[in-house]
Amino acid sequence: MPFTAPIPPPGEQPLAPTPYRDLPRDPGAAAMANRFRIDRSSATEEFGLACQRLIPWPGGEAETPVGAMACFLRPGGDSDPDCHNQDEVMIILAGVGAVTLDGELEPPFRAGDIVVLPRNREHVVHNTGDTELSWVSLYWPLREPALPTDGTDGTDSTDGTNRPDDTAENKEVAA
Repeated sequence: MPFTAPIPPPGEQPLAPTPYRDLPRDPGAAAMANRFRIDRSSATEEFGLACQRLIPWPGGEAETPVGAMACFLRPGGDSDPDCHNQDEVMIILAGVGAVTLDGELEPPFRAGDIVVLPRNREHVVHNTGDTELSWVSLYWPLREPALPTDGTDGTDSTDGTNRPDDTAENKEVAA
């Protein structure tokens, strides 16, 4: 008798059918999931450190709602100062470091910590350890909204919505 479904442990009900669980597999079909590794050798120099773009990925959808990159900073190194109109979250993978935010040194962080950088605040990342500091930086929106140049808060006073992006001034975030 051929195997057709997993046998549940005693006392548990079998898994309910779903639209996806029992789809027939086409051995010639291309894989649906994209998979790649965070890898220092895939990084390029940007912002005073090595960065590997993760989202959007090469050949992937160009306009995702978020961006992500893996960042690698040499021992004792500092990133270039950066300020952007995007929120950013750093997920620390390895090493120890600190961030200077608007000229104020923040408490140190280490692998396993999450650091949240608010938009429109200048920041510099410092590797305070003797090994490479690495993290994944998530930022949104993918494209930086233009900042107003007329001294306003960037919203239209009639409806409170953001002004249209000036795509010539948009840039992707730096770590």
